[in-house]
Amino acid sequence: MTYRKLSEQVQELGNPQRSDAFVKRFRDAVREGTFDAINLTERFTMPKQYNRRGEQGQYQRDSKDMLFEVTPAFTKWFDAVNEELAASRRSARVKPSLEAVESGAVDFKELAAETRRKMQASYEKGQALGKSRAKTRKK
Repeated sequence: MTYRKLSEQVQELGNPQRSDAFVKRFRDAVREGTFDAINLTERFTMPKQYNRRGEQGQYQRDSKDMLFEVTPAFTKWFDAVNEELAASRRSARVKPSLEAVESGAVDFKELAAETRRKMQASYEKGQALGKSRAKTRKK
């Protein structure tokens, strides 16, 4: 049986900036019984670099270390989580512009349909508001 520390496993992440999310998922998996692990008295420094708002410089956080058994189930879980954390960065939404439409980054027909829906909803809201005001004045 092979045992490994959480601090060693964190070093194998594809994206070290997601180490905090990995540790949280690891602890959740242990709590749910996906695999077994024990707490150690040691702490380790996570590789993620944090920035403080409005200040210069970066800092790192510590986390409690854990010991777990490397099993095929754990390896499968780790591969799935590592892939998900490496790819789960949200991409910035492409803003509609002439260049974006011409390059194909946004679908013109889809945006036109969305614009039409918004304009129709705004028009109907205005009509309903006008009708409700007209009814109250006549009385």
